[in-house]
Amino acid sequence: MTAGKTAQALIASAEAHSAHTYHPLPVVVATADGAWMTDVEGRRFLDLLAGYSALNFGHGNRRLIDAAKAQLDRVTLTSRAFHHDRFAAFCAELAELCGMELVLPMNTGAEAVETAVKTARKWGYRVKGVPDGRARIVVAAGNFHGRTTTVVSFSTDAEARADFGPYTPGFDVVPYGDLAALRAAVTEDTVAVLLEPIQGEAGVLVPPAGYLRGVRELTRERNVLFVADEIQSGLGRTGRTFACEHEGVVPDVYVLGKALGGGVVPVSAVVSSAEVLGVFRPGEHGSTFGGNPLACAVALEVIAMLRSGEYQRRAAELGDRLHRELGRLADTGRVTAVRGRGLWAGVDIAPEHGTGREVSEKLMDRGVLVKDTHGATIRIAPPLVISEEDLDWGLAQLRGVLGL
Repeated sequence: MTAGKTAQALIASAEAHSAHTYHPLPVVVATADGAWMTDVEGRRFLDLLAGYSALNFGHGNRRLIDAAKAQLDRVTLTSRAFHHDRFAAFCAELAELCGMELVLPMNTGAEAVETAVKTARKWGYRVKGVPDGRARIVVAAGNFHGRTTTVVSFSTDAEARADFGPYTPGFDVVPYGDLAALRAAVTEDTVAVLLEPIQGEAGVLVPPAGYLRGVRELTRERNVLFVADEIQSGLGRTGRTFACEHEGVVPDVYVLGKALGGGVVPVSAVVSSAEVLGVFRPGEHGSTFGGNPLACAVALEVIAMLRSGEYQRRAAELGDRLHRELGRLADTGRVTAVRGRGLWAGVDIAPEHGTGREVSEKLMDRGVLVKDTHGATIRIAPPLVISEEDLDWGLAQLRGVLGL
C-alpha cells in the first residue's frame, strides 16, 4: 500500500522539521474510533498496538472524552501551588485501586520511573539507614523504563544508551528472570529492585513461574523495596488490574502511566505506602502539571472503569483467543516463538518470512497496524475493547502475510 500524495507530503514535512527519534510506519492517522484508525486518505486500519497500552480503552472512548470535555469547561491547571477539587478523589481512589496509601502524581511514564528512583533512594537513606551516597538499585537486563538520562544509564539497549554518557551511577544489572543472580546482587546498600513484571519493549517477555514471588520474598527478607513498573503491563492489559497479580504478589511500589490517562492526556503516578512516600517533604520533588485537574478527571474515569472488572475480564477472555491462534501459527514454523499474557503478545517471525519491520509493513498494506522490536519480533496489544470478529480478522491478515 503506497501512501497517497497527502500522506507523502505530511511525512516529508515531518521528516524535514522533526528530530528523527522514531521510525514510524508510513501511515498518517487523521481520526480514530474504538479499535480502528482512519488515515488522511480515508483508509481504515485495525489498531493492534493501542499506543503501547496507552489506549487500553480504545480510541475516543465516550466516557473518557466526556470526562475530559466536562473538565475543560471548568479548570485545567492550577499548578500544585493551590489545591483543586479533583485532586483528593484521584489520589484516594488510585491508592484504593492499588491497595496502597499514598499517590505521587506525575505526567509521563519516564517521569514516574525517575520519581520511583528518587523515592527508593530517599527511603534508603531516611528509613533503611544506608550511608549517604551509597544507595544502589538492582534492575534487569533487557529493561525498558524510559529514555531519560538516569534511565538509559541502566539500560542494556545500545541504541538507547550510546552517546548519552556520563551515566548516572548506582545501578546493578542482572539477567531478567534469574532469581539466583538477583539474590547475589543484593547488598546492604541495595534500596530497591526495579522490574517490569512483563518486559514489553524486550518482546513481551514473561518471567519464569514463581519469579515474581521469589522477588517479593527476597526483597522482604533483605529489607529492600520491590518496585514494579506496571506502565505497560498494568491497568487491565494482562487480564488482571496488575500483572503482578498473576503470581499473587503486591510490590512495595507501583509505577503507573500510559492507560492511566486513557490515551487522552499523559498521566502517571508512583503509588505506595505512607512509610515509603512519606519520606518526601515540600520542595523535594514535584511537577507543575502532575496531578492537574484535567488529568485527574480523566484518570478518575479510568479508575471507575477498572473497578467494574469488565476490561480485565475482556482482556483475559480475548487473550485466551489471541494466544490460542498465535500458538497455531507457531505450530507451522513460520513463527518461532510466542510470548505474552492477556491481550498482549510478542511474536518472533522466522527469518525466512521477513523481519519484524517487513511483516509490520505488509500488515499495514492489509489494513492492520502493529510494531516491530528487536529485529524479528512484532508486538500485538489491541485495545481491550476490540471485538472478537475484529481480532480474528486481524490475525487472519497475519496468517496471510505469513503465507498461510
